[in-house]
Amino acid sequence: MGILLSENAAAGTAAGGGIIMVVYIVMIFAFIYFFMIRPQKKEQKKMAAMLSTLEINDCVLTNSGFYGIVIDITDDTVIVEFGNNKNCRIPMQKSAIAQVEKANAE
Repeated sequence: MGILLSENAAAGTAAGGGIIMVVYIVMIFAFIYFFMIRPQKKEQKKMAAMLSTLEINDCVLTNSGFYGIVIDITDDTVIVEFGNNKNCRIPMQKSAIAQVEKANAE
């Protein structure tokens, strides 16, 4: 009789331990979502909104640290003019733009 009670108690403890383990796994995934995935998606949406409002004559900062003026815009690329030299026009992908300053921001 005593052995039977201890087996039931052990089975109840194992079932409770499984539930706690599932709760911990759910908490870990929630932590990863709210502190890693969600902020990254917000940043991607912010970047896409910034690039969608890009216009000709906007001043841009590239990922490599160069400032330039947008000369032409196509679907995925932009042509940026760097410095006072009018011959220094470089086509680059829109994703290479890190920051946009509007021309009429003054």
